[in-house]
Amino acid sequence: MEVREIRKKFLEYFAAKGHEKVASSPVIPFEDPSLLFVNAGMNQFKDVFLGKNELEYNRAVTSQKCIRVGGKHNDLDNVGMTKRHLTFFEMLGNFSFGDYFKSDAIDFAWDFTLNHLNLDVEKLWVTIFEDDDESFELWKKHIREDRIVRLGEEDNFWTMGETGPCGPCTELHYDRGEAYGSGRSPLEDPSGERYFEFWNLVFMQFNRDASRNMEPLAKQSVDTGMGLERMAMIKQGVDSVFETDMLRGLIGEVERISGKQYDLNDKELAPAFRVIADHTRMLCFSIADGALPGNIERGYVLRKVLRRLVRFGRMLGLNRPFIGELVPKVMDEMGDDYPELKKAQVRMTEIFQVEEENFQRTLARGGAILEKVIDRAKGSDLHQISGKDAFTLKDTYGLPYEEICLMARDHGLSVNLESYQLLEEEARERSRSAQDQVMQVAESSMYEEFIEKHGKTAFHGYSELTVPATILGFYINGLFTDQMNEGEEGAVILDQTTFYAESGGQIGDSGFISHHSAHVAVTAAKSPYPGLIFHFGTLKNGTLLAGEPVFTQVDEERRLAISHAHTATHLLHWALNEVLGEDANQAGSLVTPSKLRFDFRFHRALTNDELRQVERLVNQKIMENDQVAIREMSYTDVKSRKDVKQMFGEKYGSTVRMVTVGEYSKELCGGTHVKSLGEIHMLRIVKETSVAAGTRRIEAVTDLLAFDWMFTQEDKIQEVADTLKVDRAKVIDKIVSLQDEVKTQKEAMRAMRKAHLRTVRSELMGQVEEIGGVQALIQVVDVLKDEFTLLANELADQMGEKSAICLVMKGEDRVSLLIKLSGDLVKKGMNAGKMVAELAAEIGGKGGGRPDMAQAGGPKVGGIESLMNKQRELLSSESVANQ
Repeated sequence: MEVREIRKKFLEYFAAKGHEKVASSPVIPFEDPSLLFVNAGMNQFKDVFLGKNELEYNRAVTSQKCIRVGGKHNDLDNVGMTKRHLTFFEMLGNFSFGDYFKSDAIDFAWDFTLNHLNLDVEKLWVTIFEDDDESFELWKKHIREDRIVRLGEEDNFWTMGETGPCGPCTELHYDRGEAYGSGRSPLEDPSGERYFEFWNLVFMQFNRDASRNMEPLAKQSVDTGMGLERMAMIKQGVDSVFETDMLRGLIGEVERISGKQYDLNDKELAPAFRVIADHTRMLCFSIADGALPGNIERGYVLRKVLRRLVRFGRMLGLNRPFIGELVPKVMDEMGDDYPELKKAQVRMTEIFQVEEENFQRTLARGGAILEKVIDRAKGSDLHQISGKDAFTLKDTYGLPYEEICLMARDHGLSVNLESYQLLEEEARERSRSAQDQVMQVAESSMYEEFIEKHGKTAFHGYSELTVPATILGFYINGLFTDQMNEGEEGAVILDQTTFYAESGGQIGDSGFISHHSAHVAVTAAKSPYPGLIFHFGTLKNGTLLAGEPVFTQVDEERRLAISHAHTATHLLHWALNEVLGEDANQAGSLVTPSKLRFDFRFHRALTNDELRQVERLVNQKIMENDQVAIREMSYTDVKSRKDVKQMFGEKYGSTVRMVTVGEYSKELCGGTHVKSLGEIHMLRIVKETSVAAGTRRIEAVTDLLAFDWMFTQEDKIQEVADTLKVDRAKVIDKIVSLQDEVKTQKEAMRAMRKAHLRTVRSELMGQVEEIGGVQALIQVVDVLKDEFTLLANELADQMGEKSAICLVMKGEDRVSLLIKLSGDLVKKGMNAGKMVAELAAEIGGKGGGRPDMAQAGGPKVGGIESLMNKQRELLSSESVANQ
């Protein structure tokens, strides 16, 4: 049974059992800062399990794309070396949100396993939590009691965190036979090689508080997970996930492009095939879902994975950029089931090409750095590459530790493994801390208690800017209270309001709330919890009490400016898709009365022509004055529509607002908008920049601010024209003319400097002295900083063998020193690096370098003469020692 068939059977089975078939969420959890990557099927339903969100359905089935490369689930170093570890895998899961519980979950699992996967009942085992008698009794209906094994909390009890939802698990295992171990049950098979776990059923039964007391949850739920690749191993009767049809197909493509055959018993090369197949798949899905290689957080992880892939490719002789050649095979294997892959195929191929070329340059540079590290280690007392140097070469330059060790041995050096491992562990700890999950607590929060007692805040701000309201309470210094006194800062909570709370990138409203003489100047409106709107401000005079009636007024001019900017972001999004393609998806936004900011995913800077096209399209639509329509609808009706834009990772409720402009722009959005595009008047793009790897940012202004920006640009041009004393129309001609003059002057200056260097070099050749059979040049020179090394190299070429050059450059408060030795002197044991280290003390500084050339610097200008005398002594003693 192939992977696709297993996935299809699972989804169709549970759909027939009343489960909503839910598409996999992206592997990038954009709205969950506790995760770098989605690593389990339940991630997209976390807020549902915690009671923070409700869905229109209470049972679901998914095939979730998962990535595990860091933190708790750090499988990266194992991938390719074992038979089961993957960075990317699919997790099949069925879920119950307060609907069915243990009985149905167990019945479903058994029915599907026996009657749809057709597994041999004689090879099935079940494990349960040691105290879960209920599950034991339920399983007895299906399987012999001696096949039900009780395990402890570590194996069969699930928790979301130290506190919060938790409960027992039950797992299904498949006995692969004595070839995989002699244990007589899962209890005697700690490695899990023989009794192969393939399905985990988690029963969210309790809520555990900080005192570790457990109370039954009001809504008991079910979360199950079956590894698709694991089940494929069982159904296809193979020994490794890499022998299953989908991954073996990718390995076959690696064979084709490398010209080498895959032998699963080849311990040296087989891991390379497996790594390339797995990592390519993981990278394709990550990029398709909006992530890009970079230098921080998940971008750093992706770049690390990509470079690991490239290094293993080099083991197969793939020294050219090659990942893009594997992309079509990924499309063939998975593109039909995951259309986002095909949609991003061109972009990911471009990204792979750029990343691989950059890494090739990095490897070349790393090789040069490694030479310096080896020179430094040879000069050390221990003849050892430090752990810090080894870690830098691996972490920064991507050189494998094994390669560093091999090159070290070639030069008679060792590597400080203890120090290296310490730095590796610190790096892993940073990775883990970046993913530390925020503690989840399912017990009623203070916000929920407030709502239960006082009710929610009704929002009327889409159609009104003022409304009479009643004070429900206040939030001051972290506590709810019934009174606010003059001069106090805090938040006012009302039964209804017209103030839009900051959300979806749109800044919150400002305005005022008043009751007789009491007046709160509202500076911000925010929603800390669904159903509550906090009006932040300071009470100017008087006292306000809960239960009092008040009058609210939103700043109308400010609200209009914000609405204009927000609708403009929708137009920008549409125009970017028109010019750059549909891959230019929104990554964030900020809408304020003074400007708008729109972040989108794209792998390069926009050209001026592209920016002009985008701007022209937006303003064309503004001039056409299309109408903006807004309507509420069921999320179930809209979630699968391809013509409606939705933010990756956004958690939508059961009812959503769709903002439609003409027939070309449809987005789910809770913000405020204009009624017709003409109200925006104009949009001008002020700036386009990079904010992160693969994420670009456009800043723009609308309305009169757009005109003001244009006037400012015109004023700047006029100022330049006035400075150059030409008409505005001739500014460019004048600048080009001045550039030509500067170029001519620079060329004349370079000619003068070359002539000066020739003179200096000629004069210096007359100052050569012989010290112990060595032609020595020890002099102070008057040259520019960038001429210092050039002069030394030219002098060395002219002086030839048995030459030692010591040049000193004197500044106002700084001395620079350079020593260069001919190759024959280095072979005899002279070392410029050691000489510089000793001489630097004379000028109060430090230095270092290679055996043939080294430099130093220091502030002690008065030490020049003693330095030069010291160099003569060193050369004399070195010459005697080497005779």
